[in-house]
Amino acid sequence: MPAIVLGSDRVLAPGGFLWLRALGWGLALFVLVLLAGSAAALAVAWAGARVTGDHPLKLLSPATPVGQLAFAAMAPAALAAYVGLVRFGERRRPSELALAPAAHEVAIGLALGAAMMAVTVLLLMLANAVTLVPRPITSIWNAVALSLQSGVVEEVLLRLVVLRLLWRAFGPWPALALSALLFGLLHLANPNASWFAAIAIAVEAGIMLAAFYILTGRLWVSIGVHAGWNFTQGWVFGAAVSGTNEFAGGPLSLHPVAGTAQALSGGAFGPEASFAGLLVGTAVGLVTLHLAWRRGRFRPA
Repeated sequence: MPAIVLGSDRVLAPGGFLWLRALGWGLALFVLVLLAGSAAALAVAWAGARVTGDHPLKLLSPATPVGQLAFAAMAPAALAAYVGLVRFGERRRPSELALAPAAHEVAIGLALGAAMMAVTVLLLMLANAVTLVPRPITSIWNAVALSLQSGVVEEVLLRLVVLRLLWRAFGPWPALALSALLFGLLHLANPNASWFAAIAIAVEAGIMLAAFYILTGRLWVSIGVHAGWNFTQGWVFGAAVSGTNEFAGGPLSLHPVAGTAQALSGGAFGPEASFAGLLVGTAVGLVTLHLAWRRGRFRPA
């Protein structure tokens, strides 16, 4: 089976300045897909405001039912925008979003993401870096909406757009490194971020999530892993997710042990910014990349 389908028609047709056209097309796709997702969220918020009388931006919070619908609406909007743009700009049906294996591969990804976070938290507890206590369950839809939004929208943007078109422009290894680096740097804008957290996200998640896409040629496992990782981290264990506590509401609450270095506990950014998270995510990513290499996924499609 060949590598991921990179596109080779219309905007990406062989010829002069292919690398430059790939970069320009990637920038356009990134902006347009992001705008489509944002427009869907605003449309839901506006409709909700017509009912409640509140300002639409006030409703754009995962703590409100309208906000939860708005965040969830970003996922199908981003997928639809990507499919339509690729069919127009590259004259192809995006096999990376083939529907037949979607349910099965998303389920596999959800299980993998949950298992990886459970192992991460176990390692943190064995190191006495965090404490885990029970708490009453208060909500779940905030975490579902945020997991769906982050799992789908971020994967479409960072893997289908950035990784794929950097691969088209410069080849697989620069694309893998640059897309992972960008993924980490984008997290510097999050609350409680640090350079260690950004590096951890780049290595443990940027490479690992790309590896599942490269291995399967489709995005569904990456979406499932991303969503399952975030949901388990934020809702099940009640930890911060990339510096925010908006996922909380589940049966447990995780807290760093006082005086423990952030690199050991994850601190206020969450377990993914710890050596344990870095170890688990990197190990899975390297194994997946090795399997993809053995199966010839890095050969040109």
